[in-house]
Amino acid sequence: MATIQQHSSRQKQPLRQPQQHQFALLPKILNGGIAGIIGVTCVFPLDLVKTRLQSQQIGPNGERMYNSMFDCFRKTYATEGYFGMYRGSGVNILLITPEKAIKLTANDYFRHKLTSKDGKLPISSQMIAGGLAGAFQIIITTPMELLKIQMQDAGRVAAAAKLLGKSVESTSATQLATKLLKQKGILGLYKGIGATGLRDITFSIIYFPLFAKLNELGPRRSDGSGEAVFWCSFLAGLAAGSIGALAVNPLDVVKTRLQAINKVDGGKEFKGISDCITKTLKHEGFSAFFKGGLCRMIVIAPLFGIAQTIYYLGVAEGLLGVQKSK
Repeated sequence: MATIQQHSSRQKQPLRQPQQHQFALLPKILNGGIAGIIGVTCVFPLDLVKTRLQSQQIGPNGERMYNSMFDCFRKTYATEGYFGMYRGSGVNILLITPEKAIKLTANDYFRHKLTSKDGKLPISSQMIAGGLAGAFQIIITTPMELLKIQMQDAGRVAAAAKLLGKSVESTSATQLATKLLKQKGILGLYKGIGATGLRDITFSIIYFPLFAKLNELGPRRSDGSGEAVFWCSFLAGLAAGSIGALAVNPLDVVKTRLQAINKVDGGKEFKGISDCITKTLKHEGFSAFFKGGLCRMIVIAPLFGIAQTIYYLGVAEGLLGVQKSK
């Protein structure tokens, strides 16, 4: 009888809801910054090659400076040396910290907010979280990419001018930023923001849900955290990054061309996104939108594989001495 009464009393007790984890903002921001610095340092030379391939336009007689990714890498290294492969890396490393911190943290924040009380997060909500993260990051990404592209493409522009018997004055990222601010104000640093937004929002909508799904497929850690093992997060970042990079490469080509300030003689000027798409299709064909596509995949795959893994390792939590939040 006592057993029945005990069983009945247990049934009357309210069910306990799963404990809601607090969203620790500071560690996630620091993790995003650390992840960005490590990732971009590893892949920057490939990113430089990608930019130069996307920026070059085919001449009237079909002439081009670089015939392939490997040809661009070889010629750049031969003429500018090892450190030439890191041209523009200073501004990128400086700004990649807040850029990656915003992107990765914003995605986690919106996923946290969009997760239902029973712990469910449908694919549509994951896409919304990713898209919002991409929208927030362009605040930093646009000026960073604008300055980086000028530095990365300077060698190609100088070499093309030399062939024509001309010279191009070299400049630093600081000088360029100062000049743009004087001439056009803060908006001068946001040239191509529309194309940047299209690329980054689209990429984030694809990347983050795909990464989360792939990351769920692998084995879990033995520490009871329920998180994927190191190599699983790395491979998930590689795969999701590659697919996302290839999917948005046409938008990246448009963005790169719109943000290029110094044009080679004969290079076409573009008034906006639609004008760039129209002129590129007319003069170079559909394949032009996939210039640097392989290179971009090789850049983005390890960048996000490394960055995503470093982010999830929770380095900042260890440094701050706080418990890693989920």
